Amino acid sequence: MEASVRKLIGNVFNQIADGLETGTFARKTRVGITTLGNEHGVMELVKGAEMAAESDPTLEVVLIGPGEGSTLETVEVKDEHEMHDRMEQLLDSGAIDCCVTQHYNFPIGVSTVGKVVTPGAGREMYLATTTGTSAVNRVEAMVRNAVYGIAVAKAMGNMNPTVGILNLDGARQVERILLELKGNGYGINFSESLRKDGGYVMRGNDLLAGTPDIMVTDTLTGNLLMKIFSSYTTGGDYEAVGYGYGPGVGDNYSRIILILSRASGAPVAANAIKYAARLARGELARIVSTEMAEARKAGLDDVLLKQKKDQITEKQEGKIEPPPKKVVTASISGIDIMDLDNAVEVLWKNRVYAETGMGCTGPVVLVAEEDLENAGKLLAGSGYVTKEVEC
Repeated sequence: MEASVRKLIGNVFNQIADGLETGTFARKTRVGITTLGNEHGVMELVKGAEMAAESDPTLEVVLIGPGEGSTLETVEVKDEHEMHDRMEQLLDSGAIDCCVTQHYNFPIGVSTVGKVVTPGAGREMYLATTTGTSAVNRVEAMVRNAVYGIAVAKAMGNMNPTVGILNLDGARQVERILLELKGNGYGINFSESLRKDGGYVMRGNDLLAGTPDIMVTDTLTGNLLMKIFSSYTTGGDYEAVGYGYGPGVGDNYSRIILILSRASGAPVAANAIKYAARLARGELARIVSTEMAEARKAGLDDVLLKQKKDQITEKQEGKIEPPPKKVVTASISGIDIMDLDNAVEVLWKNRVYAETGMGCTGPVVLVAEEDLENAGKLLAGSGYVTKEVEC
């Protein structure tokens, strides 16, 4: 009998044995977690993985990276670059259903919906969003963040989540657009601020109390809030509370990849693994697609175009065409997000292929490894960066 057949039969018998022990015979959800790069060491993430596996018999947790002697299934890698390559291969092949990782670049249009436990009332609240960026335009990004947050909440089982908009620059514009979508038939359930004058625009008090199920914010503010909510009891160097920075969500983005901070501790890693599993079972990608279709039916594209028309310059004649496409694995950071598209066009003019993305420090321009030095010089010469920084 071939080894692969023996292994398959062995896995079936193991699943039957597990089912007899736990009372469930459903297929287990396979969740990967990468183990390199944490500021507290590999064992911190391994411990979190073991905590998640022990607490939920419906999970199979796969370590991608050093396993430090763990009995969990382990995929060995040499470094972080190979670790993310293997993670993507495992996801795309279906060997794992979802994954938790750190320091991962999403394309523009994809951002993460975090989940925190608020200190005022101990409520769970989604922050939409916390890393990545949904759009270059701030107001458009926050509108999309609202849709993404609703999709994540529904994938988690809350089919009528409440939505609040954090009181930031652009919040009133976001409110007007979302109200227009609601008036056109998009199902959005607004939450009222707990303050006396109410309203859909939330205050700091609402953050602490967890007034809405989903707090809509821009990504940089959401990232800051995640760090505060996760580590306010530890002095900041150890994120101990919450579920991490959440899944990357975007239009036509199918991978379920959740982000942790490098300061995340084992309890957050364990929660993130369970968060990932529920999203996989809840068919996150399908629900995102459905929500975006409903929002578009209510006029999403038209209202966003109307909002942007006075802020953008239409490019007509003389549009810059990109050079031949290359595989882009090197990144240059330190570029303001409002300048990102212009920076890419500078490179295209000089026949250097480039794409936009989001990296560890914010927006990045992605280029081929062999073009990194030249691209850095071109962008520095054009005033977009003071020096090239590889993330």
